Amino acid sequence: LIRFAGAGHTSVLYTNPLNKQHIKHFSDVVKTVRVLINTPSSQGAIGDLYNFHLDPSLTLGCGTWGSTSVSTNVGPMQLLNIKSVTERRENMLWFRVPPKIYFKAGCLELALKDLKGKKRAFIVTDKPLFDMGFADKVTHVLDQIAIQHQVFYHVTPDPTFSCIEAGLKEMEDFRPDVIIALGGGSPMDAAKVMWLMYEVPDTEFSGLAMRFMDIRKRVYELPQGRRESTMVCIPTTSGTGSEVTPFSVVTDDKTGTKYPLADYFLTPRMAIVDPQLVLNMPKSLTAWGGIDALVHALESYVSIFATDYTKGLSREAIVLLFKYLPAAYDNGANDLKAREKMHYAATIAGQAFANAFLGITHSMAHKIGSRYHLPHGLSNALLMSHVIRYNATDVPFKMAVLPQYEYPQAKAAYAEIADFLNLSGTTEDEKVISLIGAIEDLKAKLDIPATIKDALAKTRGVKQCTDAEWDAEVPALAEDAFDDQCTCANPRYPLFSDMERILHDAYYKPILPLTDLEFISQTADYGFVPK
Repeated sequence: LIRFAGAGHTSVLYTNPLNKQHIKHFSDVVKTVRVLINTPSSQGAIGDLYNFHLDPSLTLGCGTWGSTSVSTNVGPMQLLNIKSVTERRENMLWFRVPPKIYFKAGCLELALKDLKGKKRAFIVTDKPLFDMGFADKVTHVLDQIAIQHQVFYHVTPDPTFSCIEAGLKEMEDFRPDVIIALGGGSPMDAAKVMWLMYEVPDTEFSGLAMRFMDIRKRVYELPQGRRESTMVCIPTTSGTGSEVTPFSVVTDDKTGTKYPLADYFLTPRMAIVDPQLVLNMPKSLTAWGGIDALVHALESYVSIFATDYTKGLSREAIVLLFKYLPAAYDNGANDLKAREKMHYAATIAGQAFANAFLGITHSMAHKIGSRYHLPHGLSNALLMSHVIRYNATDVPFKMAVLPQYEYPQAKAAYAEIADFLNLSGTTEDEKVISLIGAIEDLKAKLDIPATIKDALAKTRGVKQCTDAEWDAEVPALAEDAFDDQCTCANPRYPLFSDMERILHDAYYKPILPLTDLEFISQTADYGFVPK
């Protein structure tokens, strides 16, 4: 009847006014923009006859049910062309790090005593660190200040949902008011996610893993939760910077999917950066962690979100790493100053990329590490010079999204880095080539292979592949890397074909000798276009 008389316009129900459920059901089900109760439809449908709040319907739009664009009376407002003139305004930026960062050799004890007054501490670490007595260094101090404690030491590399669930169950039973992450990237990642699930049980991983251009404007908003406990991170490696960042990575052990989580709730409330905890790091971990920190500093320096507040930190970390990483690698615990500066550089770079974010070196390293089990820092090392060459252009084929500058500046930024490292070069191109040469020299001092192919052959515990298998895998690696959260902050927004070529070159060809920075993007629509 409604469709016959005018879809979407008016319907009438005669019923006892107290039948609220009937009225609600009728209103929900019947597809009209006006529902009249106990009103004659022949006259009352016009409105303002048997009531005082219904405008006459002489120009009523019937909504999409009646194939119109409005569900109210059409009036002058629907006939006006209303213009909006908007000038660009810079949105508020931010600099967010833990409220407390303690550092200096031997600071662990005094820093932990800042927790006095807390009742129960839940410590998250891994089995090797637990067996070596690292957890005892923490519990000894907690005993002195009368804090009960429980240790969860079952974190594995690339922590999984199963690991998180096991730790969370113990955490919920213990009811801590402070969570202490002790270890490298994996224990800190695991502890952050446990803390998040403990404080905000309704968290959706898919929401936190959703890509964004502006972290403040993404669709998903973290529920409020309790937010009553304190997160403390104590790094025992020099590289990840996770002790000061709002990021974590967790793996779905059923599907193998990695969820890179990003939310400033994940920023620890306290970081304790004690160089005495890293004196005896193995040489390989020293090299890979140091290069990871260097990539953090380099990518955050040229990121589209780099600001005056972050670039100074990136710059200082780069200088420290070039100066002290070789000595820390060669001399280990015998060079306390080099170890100390390395440890600080990792945290300084962490503060920079916590606010400026990263780029496609990390995007591709995440996928290579996941697929072939290459250590993360080593994956970064194998890609970083190729990405610098790719980024160093003033006329990218595709502009980055939401940059904080007027025109592409990556080449100039890399040239600045070469200048404060006192590298050679007159033009910007020459300086960038010198920077790439210095990075390759540094990698050689750390015994890092020149290509992905060599690294797969020489590194224990990785998944091997033939050249043909690598070539077949590259398109999927590139597509997955393009969808990584780090991609959006890269100063040159990549094409799939660009990332495929970078992966191809990094696998087969050492980047040196390098005579120019030209990288020509190839597209299906236009063929070759200017670099």
